[in-house]
Amino acid sequence: MVTTLTAVILALVISGAVTPLVRRLAFRVGAVDEPTARRVHTRCIPRLGGLAIVVAFVLPLFLLVALRTQIAMMWFSQGSLVVGLLAGGLTIAAAGAWDDIRGMRARHKLLAQILAASVAWAFGLRLECVTLPYFGHVSFWPFSFLVTIPWFVAIINAINLIDGLDGLAAGVGFFACVANFITAYLGGYPGNLVICLLAATLAGAIVGFLFHNFHPATIFMGDTGSMFLGFMLAAIPLFGVGTHKGGTALAVMVPLLALGLPIFDMISAMVRRFIARRPIFSADRSHIHHKLLDKGHSHRGAVLILYGLSLLFTVVALVAYVGRSHEIGLALAGCSAVLFIVVRAAGSFALFGARDARPPREATVEALRRAVPRALLEIEAASGVERLRGALERFAKEAKLMALEVTSAGANGSARVRSWTWAQDTATPQQLREAVVAAFTIELGAETVTLRFRWDSEESAVNPQADMLLQLVADSVERLLRRPPLRALEPLTQGRLSVV
Repeated sequence: MVTTLTAVILALVISGAVTPLVRRLAFRVGAVDEPTARRVHTRCIPRLGGLAIVVAFVLPLFLLVALRTQIAMMWFSQGSLVVGLLAGGLTIAAAGAWDDIRGMRARHKLLAQILAASVAWAFGLRLECVTLPYFGHVSFWPFSFLVTIPWFVAIINAINLIDGLDGLAAGVGFFACVANFITAYLGGYPGNLVICLLAATLAGAIVGFLFHNFHPATIFMGDTGSMFLGFMLAAIPLFGVGTHKGGTALAVMVPLLALGLPIFDMISAMVRRFIARRPIFSADRSHIHHKLLDKGHSHRGAVLILYGLSLLFTVVALVAYVGRSHEIGLALAGCSAVLFIVVRAAGSFALFGARDARPPREATVEALRRAVPRALLEIEAASGVERLRGALERFAKEAKLMALEVTSAGANGSARVRSWTWAQDTATPQQLREAVVAAFTIELGAETVTLRFRWDSEESAVNPQADMLLQLVADSVERLLRRPPLRALEPLTQGRLSVV
């Protein structure tokens, strides 16, 4: 236990010390989370904080080799599994960092998760068998890959989706680490000592990061942290698959129960989007933590409620590991009842009305469909910049946009920037900052013209249909501006029709 305790302390100290450095790096590389209608924070906060968790988890494990204790030697003796854990973890962390800095499409993120899981599987971190009640020993060997990959992807996405409030994903991950540590320790098998070491080290890294991530957070873990954390929570129990009880309790039952909250939230999100006929991986503001905020709970209060629920799931996981059949049944029934009460009170079961309820984004698309044809005709017929401005203003009103902005700057920003903005009279600066923005750039020789359309939405990404319709408007404006009489943009970008 000396080795494990040393690893925890090292991970905690390293995580706490490295996080401020990562925060500076995040600002430098532009990994900053800006407030939107779907976000719950109101200021720019750097993400990429998961990089500190990665460093704080990996570094102590290599430093421990100097101690040459039983656990340290056992850890480094499992060469293939160690390579799979580190290679897969660093792969998913690199993908998360790229997403935090540059952005990544959902399907590309899914491919990165499959790649990381495949690396882990190739080096022996696999679900090959379980021991189930009434079924006994069940082997997955012919289909091990088809079982292991969804296992990794599901847990990675469960943690990624629950990462919506300050400290929430980190806290949920911490409780899962505690469950894995206790069950591995109680198991008493030599191989489980490695699980104890890994779970404790990851827990220490999480606690060190939580000093900076708990509300009010100064940094977010970002996809770097949430996907790395999810990967590790899926991979660490697989070190115990070969033990007598590990195939069931450590590799399947304990993680699933301890992560009951994020897994439930992930499944309900998928069902909700399917019923609403929306892409499964589209973002929304209907997760359980959002619902708690909408019910009037404070940010910290919502997090503490979900911490309590995660703790309950952890206790159930431990009872399921050590208890008898009737005790397990009672624990599961009680936990299910509490979960039902919480999500029912939060309003997260309002799923079946989703098919008939039109989301805000769809209403905007319908308004654009009605407004774009007339706008194209008016823009095409405009004989001067004043008529163009009038056409754009009428289009913005008919499409129910919050604001429309036209800016013009010289090549490489060398000339002074000129702008013209129309905005709804009732739009506040805060609403304009939180609005969804679609921007289109027009290159006119030395001039660069940018059109920005803003509208209210609960989501943070531009709907593809809205993007396509607005692109038609931008193309029409570009054709008009390329006409020789309209090449002088000064009249277009002077003044405001409405004060923002």
